[in-house]
Amino acid sequence: MSTENEGNAVPPAPSAPPVPVASPAASPQGPAPEGNAPTAPLPPVPPGTPDAPEQGPAPAAHAQQGPADGYQPPAGHPGPAPDGSWPPPAPATPSYGDGGAGAAGAVWGASYQQPAPKPRSGRGGLVAAVLVAALVAGGLGGGLGYTLAKDNDDSGSTTVSASDGNAAQVKRAPGTIANVAGKALPSTVTIEAESTSGEGGTGTGFVFDTQGHIVTNNHVVAEAVDGGKLTATFPNGRKYNAEVVGHAQGYDVAVIKLKNAPSDLKPLALGDSDKVAVGDETIAIGAPFGLSNTVTTGIISAKNRPVASSDGSSGSKASYMSALQTDASINPGNSGGPLLDAAGAVIGINSAIQSSSSGGFGSGQSGSIGLGFAIPINQAKYVAQQLIKTGKPVYAKIGASVSLADSTGSPGASTGGAKITDQGVGGASPIESGGPADKAGLKPGDVITKLDDNVIDSGPTLIGEIWTHKPGDKVTITYQRGGQDHTVDLTLGARSGDN
Repeated sequence: MSTENEGNAVPPAPSAPPVPVASPAASPQGPAPEGNAPTAPLPPVPPGTPDAPEQGPAPAAHAQQGPADGYQPPAGHPGPAPDGSWPPPAPATPSYGDGGAGAAGAVWGASYQQPAPKPRSGRGGLVAAVLVAALVAGGLGGGLGYTLAKDNDDSGSTTVSASDGNAAQVKRAPGTIANVAGKALPSTVTIEAESTSGEGGTGTGFVFDTQGHIVTNNHVVAEAVDGGKLTATFPNGRKYNAEVVGHAQGYDVAVIKLKNAPSDLKPLALGDSDKVAVGDETIAIGAPFGLSNTVTTGIISAKNRPVASSDGSSGSKASYMSALQTDASINPGNSGGPLLDAAGAVIGINSAIQSSSSGGFGSGQSGSIGLGFAIPINQAKYVAQQLIKTGKPVYAKIGASVSLADSTGSPGASTGGAKITDQGVGGASPIESGGPADKAGLKPGDVITKLDDNVIDSGPTLIGEIWTHKPGDKVTITYQRGGQDHTVDLTLGARSGDN
């Protein structure tokens, strides 16, 4: 599914998440880990793009707040996307829903935008005028009421006040949203990134360890990677300069480090995203449209949702994820913020939103329609640790180029899949010599339909599923050749860096 990064359109994603052939009942989510464990709508389909598959990774929009167009995944297009080299071609843009031209696209967390100027006329002005009138009327009413009460204080009317009028002293029971938010907010930051040319955006991040590392989305800090400026502001107003430690375009994960980090940092506890179940409660923290320290709630509405996203620019590289889907309100500026479970443990990083075709809020950016996507924390944790250790991401691979367009497979096939192309990028071989696919006997034209028990309906879905694994993991590939199904086991290889 393609989505926008909070406000920008992203490539289309499959209408349904990869479904295990025999899905065991979802295991309940365990309690939040103890201790200080370390821990974006899609761009429109370009003219000439072939028909999108009925099911495939949905485009998503980045949730980061940034330029007016937001951070969006690129529209997909057919063509090979070698898994052994970066970046893969932009994903195809399959239809979402009925596939009509007006079908909604997903967007990465929204790109940053300066707050829209107050409207000078129209509905905004009308609302403002009504408010002023209400305030004036309220003032008159209050004054008259006080006078009447003063003149008739023997009416016997009395009021009752609470024993403690200081709301700050009220204790919230453990497990309540207020209690969870109260504990997590001090460990979240609002990130402002600015390039050397002055362009920038706003996003969110959270404390990963006591050394000052902050985890966020790659698209949140992209503007500041090459000599730009980064700042991180805590809810209590403390503001720190920061630097990029490492960033992974493909995963859309980045790690920054605070300069002169304080000694009292409290990392957020990390949960287990593999144990999350559909229906579990979620709490999202971020800075939607620049409104820092905003808390929203919802549930997990789907798991393993294939999502492809990018900023929509001509040279943009796509990011792929097998995402947690939530209906918690996520908007531009939420990108990089934590998605918490009911116990306060981080289960994902808010990254993208599905967006309607029309913008809103007077800024041209799309807002939440109840379809947000988060990178599972188990994957994000592994990526963050690699970035802290080496500064570069490591990707799992099968060593074969696959088409990012929909594939119908062999004649008579009932489902689509990821088709191994006849030619790799730049005329290279589509099968890496000596790589995992080569050793497993895969050939150009083979259509991969399952990875382990997860159904593969497109190239982007396959990439997202592969990247949920680590190099060295053994997986089972089901593919079609000549109208027949075949199964083979292979060990995933490794690729370092985004280039």
